[in-house]
Amino acid sequence: MRKARILYKDEEAGMLTQHDDGSYTFSYHDAWLTDHSKPAISLIMPKIERAFYSKFLFPFFYNMLPEGSNKQVVCKYNRLDPADDFGLLLTVAKNDSIGAVRVVKIE
Repeated sequence: MRKARILYKDEEAGMLTQHDDGSYTFSYHDAWLTDHSKPAISLIMPKIERAFYSKFLFPFFYNMLPEGSNKQVVCKYNRLDPADDFGLLLTVAKNDSIGAVRVVKIE
């Protein structure tokens, strides 16, 4: 199992988990849910108490990944399996992301 902190404008909004079977869950932190000034990180992931579940990496996070030759270069340089979407997300979205959301690995 691998986990990542999801930061919105450098504030921790929730946690993304990849389970051993390859499925994913995302959940908001309670403090984020109760603060009405904090937005949802995505329209497809509204602020609700239950965790979101998917057999594949959520489209919101998948769209943060590089594609084509950029993906090949990042994978080769960082010695990543091109099929490891979560590993790629942890590598590229910790510092280099478009928008307010970053993904930081929990050791």
